[in-house]
Formats: sequence, C-alpha cells, structure tokens
Amino acid sequence: MMDTETAQFTSDEILINANPETVWKVLTDPELTPRYMFGCTVACDWRPGSPILWTGVQDGVTYVKGNLKIFDKPNTFSFTVFDPNAAYADIPENYLTATYTLSKHKNGTLLKVTQGDYARVAEGKKRYRDSVDSGGWMPVLDGIRKIAESLS
Repeated sequence: MMDTETAQFTSDEILINANPETVWKVLTDPELTPRYMFGCTVACDWRPGSPILWTGVQDGVTYVKGNLKIFDKPNTFSFTVFDPNAAYADIPENYLTATYTLSKHKNGTLLKVTQGDYARVAEGKKRYRDSVDSGGWMPVLDGIRKIAESLS
C-alpha cells in the first residue's frame, strides 16, 4: 500500500575541505565509491536516463539500482534509487530520488543530499524510519568527506 501523506524527504549536509571537482570525483569514481558506499562500486555511463547500479565488490550483488536523472558536473547529481532485494514491487512508483548538490563554500564544498519522496512509495513510512534510524546519509557523507579531504 502506498503512503499518500504530505511529501517526505530526508536531507543531510556536510562541509568538506576540498574543492567541488574533488568531491565530484569521489561521488562518481568507481575506484573510490566502495570506500564510502558500504563496499559497493558504482556503474553508470553518466548520461541522464541511463541505468546506475551499486554492486558489492566482494559478493557481486547489486544492492541499489536506479536511473540517472541529472548529471551537471560539478553541481548536481540526481538519480532514482531502488533496493532490488526488497519485498516490494520493482516498479517506477517505488523508486526514491536521491540528489547530491554541491556548492562552493569558502575554501571548501558544501555537499547536501536529499532523498524522497517516501510518502509516495510502498512501505514509505518504514523506509523513511529505517533511513532516519540508520543516520540518513551522514555515514556516507562522512566517508565522502574523509576521502575528498585526503585527496586535496
């Protein structure tokens, strides 16, 4: 059953002591993504509309799939997300949208991630609560920050 209440998004941000180009590299380089995305490498041709997959390096399992929506280097990176191992139907209505927004901030980059709309997907309340309870995007953002700052 779909949750049809008011729109519901998660939003997290972090200040990174690195330029936007370095942060962008961390977001999109398949050699770097396993270091912050729970051991998953990203695969995409970076053209809007194309598939994007996060696959475990150790086990070869695809944990997240979706489609690239926006790829505006180095400002905005947006894609749909779906857990192909979930119990709910793999239909477009059950995909969330994640958006990374990078902005220059003094000597660094402010990286913000929003994800939703949980109110419009199957098991939305549970998926939202699971995301919030696990710290939202903050564990990922902290990993991105550490890698980007080590590259600067």
